[in-house]
Amino acid sequence: MTTHSTEQDIMPDSHIDGEFDEELNTSAKNTVNLTHQVTDDEVGFRLDKLASMVFEDFSRVQLQGFIEDGALTVNGAAQKPKYRVKLNDEIRLCAVIEDHSEDLPENIDINIIYEDDDVVVINKPAGMVVHPGAGNRTGTLVNALLYHYPDSAHLPRAGLVHRIDKETTGLLVVARTKAAQMNLTEQLKDKSVYRHYRCICQGVPSDILRHSVIDLPIARHPTQRTKMAVRDGGRNAVTHIMKAMPIHERYSLLDVRLETGRTHQIRVHLSHLGFALVGDPVYGAPIKSGLDKIHLEALKSFNRQALHAYKLGFIHPVTGEQMAFHAPLPDDMQALIDLLSED
Repeated sequence: MTTHSTEQDIMPDSHIDGEFDEELNTSAKNTVNLTHQVTDDEVGFRLDKLASMVFEDFSRVQLQGFIEDGALTVNGAAQKPKYRVKLNDEIRLCAVIEDHSEDLPENIDINIIYEDDDVVVINKPAGMVVHPGAGNRTGTLVNALLYHYPDSAHLPRAGLVHRIDKETTGLLVVARTKAAQMNLTEQLKDKSVYRHYRCICQGVPSDILRHSVIDLPIARHPTQRTKMAVRDGGRNAVTHIMKAMPIHERYSLLDVRLETGRTHQIRVHLSHLGFALVGDPVYGAPIKSGLDKIHLEALKSFNRQALHAYKLGFIHPVTGEQMAFHAPLPDDMQALIDLLSED
């Protein structure tokens, strides 16, 4: 037997995977409460499969996400998607579903790298919030998508598959159909999507490359709830430093690949190891001493994290073609690199 209720509420936005990360915000949502008691003929089913059968309004991929987030429980406890259900188990889904009814289309220019009937690839500028929230009801990428692609109003998160921070620049893929969104979400889980970033950080290549694979769990900071931190018991997080190039005796340009996509993952991992990103207002470190005046002023005036999503690849959800996209460094990062590289 399945029971359910829904209500309008104002609740904080839950974090989806990301550095590929997102802003902490609030927006109007539907709170969904569903319960189902396992019957004789359902015993032995995988949790995710049974949930997709009884909670028909949600895809199996969505439900797997709810299971991983702890929004879908069995007898009040979190389980894995492969859990085999038992007779009379109570499956409960208490989830928050975003509602775009208050999100208004806005004629905001967006830099479209590629588009077809199924996907759009966008090069996001610094200063653009991806999704509306408290204090950011307008001027966001979602507002722009709702204007340029009106049909996206019918999609969860207006077709977003992942997010990056307001002040991080670079590539995002957006789905134009529900099928494409589900397919790309699944690709993120099975790592068919690859993402490379370039960033400017403190440290020299010889020190940084000692940590070419950073495998450290990330969770919410214990006291500063808007921050993430490396913590025992956190979610698995793996970052690969592919290259480290010196641009100054105290600073390097990195090519970083994400294996997982935890909130603020690159920024947290590098800061934890002593290689904080230039300009990072949350995880940054004091500017290195001994710099000449020109370099010091340039670093002081760089007022965002020096992080750019420059490479994105995925399998096209309809054609099966391998897609790959590049976005050059934004002007502010290139100018800083050029200045720091001067003798």
